[in-house]
Formats: sequence, C-alpha cells, structure tokens
Amino acid sequence: MAVDVRDVTNKNEWDAFVTAHREANFLHSWQWGEFHMSRGKTVIRRGVYVGEKLEGVYEGVVETARRGTHLAIAGGPIVDWENTDVVQLLRDDMKQRALANHCAFVRVRPQLEKSDESLALFERLGFRPAPYYLSVEHAGILDLHKSEEELLKGMRQRLRRALRKAEKNNITVETSTDPDDIAEFYRIQLETARRHDFTHFSEDFLKKQFKAFADDNSAVLYTAKHEGEILAQNFMIFYGNEASYHYGVSTELGTKLSGAPLLHMQAMRDARERGIGRYSFWGIVDEDDTNHRFYGVSVFKRGFGVDELKYVPAHDLVLMPAKYQVNWLIETVRRKVRKV
Repeated sequence: MAVDVRDVTNKNEWDAFVTAHREANFLHSWQWGEFHMSRGKTVIRRGVYVGEKLEGVYEGVVETARRGTHLAIAGGPIVDWENTDVVQLLRDDMKQRALANHCAFVRVRPQLEKSDESLALFERLGFRPAPYYLSVEHAGILDLHKSEEELLKGMRQRLRRALRKAEKNNITVETSTDPDDIAEFYRIQLETARRHDFTHFSEDFLKKQFKAFADDNSAVLYTAKHEGEILAQNFMIFYGNEASYHYGVSTELGTKLSGAPLLHMQAMRDARERGIGRYSFWGIVDEDDTNHRFYGVSVFKRGFGVDELKYVPAHDLVLMPAKYQVNWLIETVRRKVRKV
C-alpha cells in the first residue's frame, strides 16, 4: 500500500484524527494553526497517509528570530509512538519542511509522557534537550469521570472553605464567547502582571487566539463577579478530551473574596456536558521549586487534588549548528534570568 507524506488541507479530517487521540489537546487543533496564521505566521500541517488513511500528523509554526528561525511543534506530533516507521517519516518530513523555510532547528514538545523509554526514543531520533520550554511540560490534571462530590473530597480543606465563602458572598459566574470581551481580560491581566511580576500578552494576541477558538465554540471566558465588580476571569479552551485552563487573571478584590475557585467548578461542569474526560490546570512546577515564578499559582492548582502529568520536555533537532549555538546561549541565559 502506498505511503505518502503531504499537506493536510481538510479541517474535518484533521480534527477527527487529532481528537481520536485522548492525549491530544488544543495545541494541535486546527484552530491553533488558524490563530498563528491570523498573526502572519507560516503554519505547516502535514500528515502521513497509508493509502488514504491518516496515521500521524504534526502542526508546526515557523518562528522567525534574529537568533535563529525555527519550526515550533507544540503538543505534537500526534501519532502512535510504537509505529516507528511513521514516527521516522514524520521526523524526516519535519527536517525537510524546516530547511525549506530556512530554519536553524526544529523544536518539539510532544503529547508523550516523560519516561526513560520516551527520552531514549527522542535521542535515537536525533533530538537533544532544548534550553527553553515550548509549552507546558508539567501539568495538573483532574479526572472528570469523578463526581463533583468526589472532586470536592480530593481538594485541600482550605480550598473547600474558599468555595463555601464564595457561595456565601453571593458571587456569580458569567460566561462569554465574544472576542470583544477580551479587552477587559487584558486590562486585568496588566494589573495581575504588575502584582506578580510576569510578562503579559498583548491584547491583539489574546483576542485573536480567543476568536480562533470561539468561532468553533471551543473558547469560553468565565467571569466571577460580586455586586457587579469583576473578581476573576478564566480563559478556557475545550478541545477533544481536554478542557484547558489556558489563562487566568484576578483583581485585588478577587483575591480577598475567592472568586477563582468558582470559575473552575463551573468550567468542570460545562466540560462534562461536552463529554470531556479531563480538566487541565495547565502548567505547574515541582513542589520543591520554590524560586520559580509560578510556584505560588502551582500551590493553588494543587489544592484541587490534581494528578501530575510530566510530558517529554522540549527537544531540538539541530539543522544549522552555528546558528543553533547562538540561540542555545541566548535561551540558556534567558531561562535563568526569568526563573522558568
């Protein structure tokens, strides 16, 4: 039977294949590529066809930078990792597509759990550990097949008290799929960034990302309010088998009145109605990594009783050694300075 690697141009075909893999999330959705194209990026969607059947795909974004243009493949490829022939074909095609776009390297962070075996696989494929992350490498996950009562029992007592306090304070939860409402989210993000000293995203970046998913009924903005005042907002993405807490912001009043936990509980209920089996709190850091800038928010996420999932971290396939070395030095310094 003929084997071919070519562009995947049909959205329905792409999403049907990706969502059939329970480990996949929005990082390899069709919408993720649409978002990057709306920002002027070159997006590559390729698939291995055996006959006319898809057996593996990857979605890459060409990231241009003075230190070295590269092909970034977050949350992929999506493939049966035991099918070594297809894995090798994907790897070779990544290399070819990257060189055609003048990339110095390919960076991947696959939907594959970290283990000695998975790390050895990437070494055999010619990849090396990257100096900087590509996307979440350590996630907090809740099993939504559990009942709400079971989930509450698994939470820390402090968080259960916060939920009772929020209900007592008559905090309400509103939802929106209107991209224009991202303007308020952006404003609160600026306040949150100043309080917690992190680099914020632009309003255009957030709005285009939200719109790409909201157009497909996959993005929802959750807002907790008390007497008309916003306490917290969550930018949620629902895709395949996973509901992802992508971004969150809160006001100073929100930290006092505990609005954020209610948003998560409502999003979990909505995810169940969509038939989604797991809830991802997105990135967390190791419990002993107290100097990490996201240590505090990781403590909050762990309070829900999450299971911890560690993916194979970002790995690079080096194509232009001299340019790659410059990039490696810059990113190594950046990671230390930013404490990430």
